[in-house]
Amino acid sequence: MSRVPGWLGRLGAGLTEMSERLDERRAEVEQDSDPLAAPEPPAPAPATKAPPPATEAPAPAPPEAPAPAAKAAPPARRTAPASAGPRPDPAEAVPWGVRVAAEAGWRLLVLAGTVWILMKVISAVQLVVFAFVIALLVTALLQPTVARLTRRGVPRGLATALTAISGFVVIGLMGWFVTWQVMENIDTLSSQIQSGIDDLRNWLLKSPFHVTDKQINQIAKNLREAIGANTDQITSAGLEGVQVIVDFLTGLLLVFFSTLFLLYDGKRIWEWFLKLVPAAARPGVAGAGPRAWRTLTAYVRGTVLVALIDATFIGMGIYFLNVPMAVPLAVFIFLFSFIPLVGAVASGALAVIVALVTQGVFTAVMTLVVVLAVQQIEGHVLQPFILGRAVRVHPLAVVLTVAAGGMVAGIGGAVVAVPLVAVTNTVVGYLRQYAQELQQQQEAAAEPEGEPVAETAEDPVHAE
Repeated sequence: MSRVPGWLGRLGAGLTEMSERLDERRAEVEQDSDPLAAPEPPAPAPATKAPPPATEAPAPAPPEAPAPAAKAAPPARRTAPASAGPRPDPAEAVPWGVRVAAEAGWRLLVLAGTVWILMKVISAVQLVVFAFVIALLVTALLQPTVARLTRRGVPRGLATALTAISGFVVIGLMGWFVTWQVMENIDTLSSQIQSGIDDLRNWLLKSPFHVTDKQINQIAKNLREAIGANTDQITSAGLEGVQVIVDFLTGLLLVFFSTLFLLYDGKRIWEWFLKLVPAAARPGVAGAGPRAWRTLTAYVRGTVLVALIDATFIGMGIYFLNVPMAVPLAVFIFLFSFIPLVGAVASGALAVIVALVTQGVFTAVMTLVVVLAVQQIEGHVLQPFILGRAVRVHPLAVVLTVAAGGMVAGIGGAVVAVPLVAVTNTVVGYLRQYAQELQQQQEAAAEPEGEPVAETAEDPVHAE
């Protein structure tokens, strides 16, 4: 009887250990089934019941009865750490900067693809596009005259017909006059050019550049050989000139009819275009359209006035310098002035070359002085005063725009590049201002709803 209490104590300790292991296994199973649940702290081990006090001292155990060995614990199951959660969303794992760059990148790719397709379509119908753009420029020039005649009681159809026909007649007379002057003076000009070439040759032989007669003859021989070797190309260029003339006449007819309809029915055409714009963006586009048209009108009228002043003063200068064909050269200067930067350089160089080969070096230098003086006055006085802030574009933007327009669409692209940039600048500026005003109006409309709550919270008198 003295060994019974010790045996019961060991049995109770074993049962307690087994219960703790079952609790741990149950907790592990629950954690595996619900990984989001927070792990519960292990329950504290219950205190082992103390054995009852013995009434008599226990006898020593016999040596042949060893204590039973404790049962070996089963190997612990290997589980994931309690802090391991579900894998994050791949979009959230990507850094914020990379996500922003990716979002902007695919949008830029879509935009670049759209622009590329648009340019392909425009290049396929390039003649129609240029005819319509030129018609817009001519309409911007002639529309104030139509409006003035309409205000004086002339019917709109008659005012449109008179203005359009008068404008195209003036342009045709200018072209005829230039052609007539060139044909009348072609013989005299040829003899003067030949004489000027001989004078230039003699000047080179006597100049400090040490140019010899043999070198000049070699240059002339190379030019003749180049012309003889490229005879086929010159002939094909002449055949292509026939196609150019046909395209020019077709474009001229398109410009004439487009100008007539724009002058007569421009308002209804604009209203029809607004119906194609989404309703949400329609108010902004409706406000940007008239401002863009005013900018285009100011640009065209200002450019015409500046070109007329340039042609007048440069023509007078070369006329007093006895340069032949002064009037046709003035007309060329007027027409070339519609191409910013490049046109002024090309027309001035043409005048200087004609003066050089016909009147000599001194007259060419004086012609260059006249051209540079007039162009400096134009760039620093006339353009800022006449064009004003409505079409002010940074010179770097003008250079890049003219270069890009010339590379994409030749002379026509260089002509329409600057007014396109000026109109785009006006439209973007107005739409930005319109968006800011609309946001301010929305914020002002939302303020009265929150004011009573703020006053009640801040004013304890009204709160009582």
